[in-house]
Amino acid sequence: MNIKVSVVMPVYNVQHFVKSAIDSVLKQTYTNFELIIVNDCSTDQSLALCQTFNDSRIRIINHRNNKGLAAARNTGIRHAIGRYVAFIDSDDQWHQDKLRLHVDHLDANPKVGISFSRSAFMRHNGTMTPIYQMPQLTNISAEVLLCRNPVGNGSAPVIRREALNDIRFKPYSHADEYSCYFDETFRQSEDIECWLRMIATTNWKMAGIPQPLTYYRLNPEGLSADVNKQLASWEKMIDKARIFAPQLLKKHENKARAYQLRYLARQAVRSGQGKTAKQMIDKAIAQSPDLLMEETGRTVVTLSAAYLLYILPTSMFKACAKLGQYCIGLRQRWVIGRDGVNASQF
Repeated sequence: MNIKVSVVMPVYNVQHFVKSAIDSVLKQTYTNFELIIVNDCSTDQSLALCQTFNDSRIRIINHRNNKGLAAARNTGIRHAIGRYVAFIDSDDQWHQDKLRLHVDHLDANPKVGISFSRSAFMRHNGTMTPIYQMPQLTNISAEVLLCRNPVGNGSAPVIRREALNDIRFKPYSHADEYSCYFDETFRQSEDIECWLRMIATTNWKMAGIPQPLTYYRLNPEGLSADVNKQLASWEKMIDKARIFAPQLLKKHENKARAYQLRYLARQAVRSGQGKTAKQMIDKAIAQSPDLLMEETGRTVVTLSAAYLLYILPTSMFKACAKLGQYCIGLRQRWVIGRDGVNASQF
């Protein structure tokens, strides 16, 4: 049987989460896949835990040196034999129907290079929050991708192999150097850089499906926890994008930066960094006051959360946040239901 989907899972020091991540892949209702685990020189028990699984669909590849997430994904892609390549970070999980629904989506839409899903937020301890990532799912232009990154996280996309082939490059001038897809000079923002390069420089489309099929862990120790480093890596991505999409950046860079600052303000709120959250949302509105007009609800919610976290005692803020999340979750589940999906099943 020809393998249709190659699942790539980079692993680095995630001993508390990696078994759950692997289990969520092996329990997929769609079974024609391989799981390529790329061990990026873990120093904890991650590799040993991966080796406890006895499943012929699993391959483990070990890096000789720690190279980072982008390089681990590149290694996985180079070893992948599937028509579609799915990514899952080793601290996240999938709904059991994720691969089946993405395969159906890509099979039915030959011009779509990147299929992604909505995501549900999972607490650090593995319990679910009432909140979802609710990105735009259709009509995604390079401008939309630059400003909002609807994919949202590295465990959401399933990508057509031909689309990846169309953006591969040699990182150096040497002819024998291996091909890359993600830019290995990035330790963060490597995903949005890759997606943007694909949409801005090829004819492939991006589209999402309405089910929340990815369970994204809010990990305070993860790469996305340091919002200042994340902003710096995003700015590095912008510098590169000016080279391959100069007109796009000339027209939309300031607006995109405002959206990114607002996103980082939300990240800071989630990790309890009140001062940083306030600074980020203030900068976002100063960068583009139109945020208050174009996306009033999301901007006001972020602004309110940042200032409440900054002003209120922790216990009082947590009570307010819990109520706010409940109300937002109700609204999000209504939208998901409007799209024909029963959110309670996810």
